Amino acid sequence: MRSTAAGEHPGKVTGKGAGRRHPSARAGAEPVAAAGVGPAPGELPMVLAQAEVSAIEAVGGFAGGLYMRSGTPELLRLAVLAGLPAKLFQHWSRMHVNRPFPHSDVYRSGRPVYLYDAEEAMRCYPQLMAGLPFPFASLYVPVTHERETFGVVAVLRPATPGLPVDEGDRRRLREVGANLAGTLAAMSADGRRIEWDDEPMAVTLPSVTAPPVRIGSFDWDLEAGTVTGDEGWCAILGTTPDRLPVTVDALAARIEPEDAYGLWALARQAAVSDRPVNRRMRLQGSDGRPHLLEITGRRGRPRDGPPGTHLTGYLIDLGAGPVVAEAADRLPHGVCNVDRLGRITYLNHRAETLLGLPRTELVGRVLWEAVPWFAQAAYEDHYRAALLSSDPVHFAVNRGGDWLSVSLFPGADGLTATLSPGEHPAYAPESVVAPGTGLGSPADRAVALYRPVALAIALTEAVTARQVSAVVTEELLPAFGGRQLAIYLLSNRHLHLAWETGFPRGFLSRFEGVGLDAKLPGVETLTSGRPLFFESMQHLAAAYPGIPLDAHVGARAFLPLIASGRPVGTCILGFDQPRGFGPEERTVLTALAGLIAQALQRARRYDSEAALARGLQDALLPRRLPVVDHVDTVGRYLPGTQGMEVGGDWYDVVETGQGLAIVIGDVQGHGVSAAATMGQLRSAVRALAVSGHSPEEVMSGTNRLLIDLDPGQFASCCYIVLDPATGSAQAVRAGHLQPLLRHPDGRTDVLDLPGGVVLGVAADAAYPATGLRLAPGAVLALFTDGLVEQPGTDIDQGVESLRQTLSDVGSSPLAETADRLINEARRNADRPDDIALLLAARWSEPSDTSPRPHRGAR
Repeated sequence: MRSTAAGEHPGKVTGKGAGRRHPSARAGAEPVAAAGVGPAPGELPMVLAQAEVSAIEAVGGFAGGLYMRSGTPELLRLAVLAGLPAKLFQHWSRMHVNRPFPHSDVYRSGRPVYLYDAEEAMRCYPQLMAGLPFPFASLYVPVTHERETFGVVAVLRPATPGLPVDEGDRRRLREVGANLAGTLAAMSADGRRIEWDDEPMAVTLPSVTAPPVRIGSFDWDLEAGTVTGDEGWCAILGTTPDRLPVTVDALAARIEPEDAYGLWALARQAAVSDRPVNRRMRLQGSDGRPHLLEITGRRGRPRDGPPGTHLTGYLIDLGAGPVVAEAADRLPHGVCNVDRLGRITYLNHRAETLLGLPRTELVGRVLWEAVPWFAQAAYEDHYRAALLSSDPVHFAVNRGGDWLSVSLFPGADGLTATLSPGEHPAYAPESVVAPGTGLGSPADRAVALYRPVALAIALTEAVTARQVSAVVTEELLPAFGGRQLAIYLLSNRHLHLAWETGFPRGFLSRFEGVGLDAKLPGVETLTSGRPLFFESMQHLAAAYPGIPLDAHVGARAFLPLIASGRPVGTCILGFDQPRGFGPEERTVLTALAGLIAQALQRARRYDSEAALARGLQDALLPRRLPVVDHVDTVGRYLPGTQGMEVGGDWYDVVETGQGLAIVIGDVQGHGVSAAATMGQLRSAVRALAVSGHSPEEVMSGTNRLLIDLDPGQFASCCYIVLDPATGSAQAVRAGHLQPLLRHPDGRTDVLDLPGGVVLGVAADAAYPATGLRLAPGAVLALFTDGLVEQPGTDIDQGVESLRQTLSDVGSSPLAETADRLINEARRNADRPDDIALLLAARWSEPSDTSPRPHRGAR
């Protein structure tokens, strides 16, 4: 996590009043730093961390994560990671809301997801288990307050095969999510937006097994043979203050005979010596377990007086810790304990010897970062397996020539590792000897297997070339430690850059449009069908003298993208540091390149077919809107981007004998069928309107036509007939969103038109007309739900945002107003639905009757 200055925090609160403290904070107080530990974190991080810890404790979990919405639309970011090391789980720190993961489903739907074992998780979310193929349970609840979703709370806990999550755990977890949502809503009550745009906060969970340290003081009257003590002393030895003093015989009865003899011997030694007595003894406590006691005593002596007869001191119960440490030091193999963040908390003498470093250099550091030959990607999945499952993990580690046998035993508070000399394993690829030279140990072969599976599953969700490239960036680069990616596609025997990330700005421009005869590695890998791997930039420069190189000093991999024997393009992977490419790693990368090529070929067909579909959609919309006095109209249309099929949104403006008819509608579903139905409905509305029918008759007739044409198909519609001269209008509505009306003074209202049910439901449905008036300078806005509906938020919030934007535009030209209303949606590259927008403005003076440019969809 990046460092923040005092008073800053890594979360983001944006909007009006962002600098204010939320109402739950103490008035006039700022977070106070504890002495010696630096400044306290900001309010938002503390709220999120406390909520995640509470969620884990509420359901008996061992780890968890809190995902929050971010400043990037459709992207969730991991804000809190509790009980797990962030470095090992950085691949899951970002989550798109439309990916097939439980976090995304919960955020979109607002409904919890409970996966009680690996089989259930594999059935529901195969991509999650492809990346984390370990037996654990996971629970997810939304952080939602009054239809606003802030994020998702996730808890990991031991699997319960065949036993679903009980209702008590579900209720407690939902309560944590609801309480957090209420707090975040209070923090954003004055218009601020709660977001998270930083790296995850790593949070240590409180230990559930550490025994308490107890201290008690005592006074032993050696002559009377009685002992008194404070409450701590009583608690350790199992008595109560009202029974004091106790005789030494009574005290001896509470401990083992051999312990009693040792205690008497210590008393006699103190009685005859003027020196302080400091001894360590083990006594059997009243609870039946042995205690290690540090006893400090001295015979009482008044100043300038004779020796006293009292032995005073302290009784300290340190629990079993020192006993365990002493026992572990006697073992012939190494024992190392790490917490759930991977930090070493204890190691015995043998472990120091095997690891080659003293305790002073190891305790407090992360195991796989402190020991160089442990810090290899080849072993990462072993650590993840031990942290996420309850089963021990065994593997071999090369210690620079000889081998260690390593076992990881997981527990609620961390891992215990045992180390012992081992034999050379039957399978020992180069990657476990030198970092970056291959895929690793046998477990890493499994990793190499599920990485292509995870990428293949993700590629099936991508339909456009841009989406395919984004998946490759998210899945391929992190899996192999890459930092740069470029994808070139072949068109007319030239390579054109389709996607790049991580390269210096403008560096790849010089390679744009290169022909297949150019002597470049990106060209040669495609023409030869052979992947090219360069372990350093010096090797690349030696193989291709004169080739322009960027400032990086790392390695490069050039992969041919060939699908069904046909060249598609080239994929370039860049690494920040020189590295080797082992034979297995080369094989996996080549196989992944084939998957990417097939996905890109499919995406290019999709792009071509989508272009044809958009042409069909465009043809069904009006090519120009009529020009009339007193009224100006502007229409806009944006197709959805998450599917290949065309939609059923439409708008129209029709001159009739009764006035100017302003129409907008939305046919349910997508595809050619929806588009055809839309075309028929538009024609029907136009025909009925120009025939002189009233608004009620136009809507009723269109409803009956839809039922006759396609039973089971539904559509919404809003139809308004406006008299341009007077501004009076009659409106009917069939299940469509309410229009907006901006008054000349800028005040904007959401109209309240009673309306009827959607078209296509009931043949005898009635559609009452409502009268309204457009004053000179007023603007009427009709739109479809794609403009105001966003995953994870209530549609009413989208309508309110649109209303506010329309109110703020001022006296801008109508075309600029339309652009401003739709630009926010235009910036969203992943639109699940079509968008139609129609504006009508009434002016006091006649409009310019000269030919106007087309103002239809664009």
